Amino acid sequence: MIDLAAIDFTALLPFILIGFAAQLVDGALGMAFGVICNTLLVTLGVPPAIASARIHVVEMFTTGVSGLSHLFHRNIDWPLFWRLLIPGVIGGVTGAYLLSWLHLEYDEQWVRPFVLTYLVLIGIWLLVRGLLYPPKFARPKVVAPLAVAGGFLDAAGGGGWGPVVTSNLLVQGGEPRKVVGTVNSVEFFLAVSVSIAFIWNLGIEDILGPTLGLIIGGVAAAPLGAFLAKRFAPKLMLVLVGIVLTATSLFGLWRFLA
Repeated sequence: MIDLAAIDFTALLPFILIGFAAQLVDGALGMAFGVICNTLLVTLGVPPAIASARIHVVEMFTTGVSGLSHLFHRNIDWPLFWRLLIPGVIGGVTGAYLLSWLHLEYDEQWVRPFVLTYLVLIGIWLLVRGLLYPPKFARPKVVAPLAVAGGFLDAAGGGGWGPVVTSNLLVQGGEPRKVVGTVNSVEFFLAVSVSIAFIWNLGIEDILGPTLGLIIGGVAAAPLGAFLAKRFAPKLMLVLVGIVLTATSLFGLWRFLA
């Protein structure tokens, strides 16, 4: 039982604000919640497996609310939803087991620069996608392999489902509103599966911490993000997210190597 009186909400406030901002971007663009939060946690010294586990526990709540909001705004492409679901879960659970095994069997310090480098590349990817946003719409053809890769990288890197899957579907000509809504909706099932895998391997104790703050902020922003996805063109926001993620990940990598 959680003792609410013992919770220091002042200490949670930064995480509430981060959760709100990250989910606002994620709900509008179909990406960046996990990457932004993972960048923060890993930079603060949280082991990659624990950071990824915390983020996926948070995403069970944020993506649930976000998915319902996208359903309300009719932002979901149901054939695409089913094509993403099972491959994404398979990739996510595989990535969670791999990262948990590394966390339990080896010193994770050597994993951190690889995770941060991966996040830098994701940030650059978002920046490029923003500058070269595809103007024509078409039904995406390469879906299942993309979902497996996105789920795996999401669990192993603490973020990547949205950047990998959303960006690639947009490159293939997917309609932005439908792509964002569908990717966000599938992410709920991915988050639940990955969280169960992490808790099974790591236990629940290490997964708490700032998780509550991220949940509060993320859940509060989820409906607004779905609303924005229906009305705002994401090109400028993709560029801004790419710049922010690249800068923060490079900073974290510099701190690790210094």
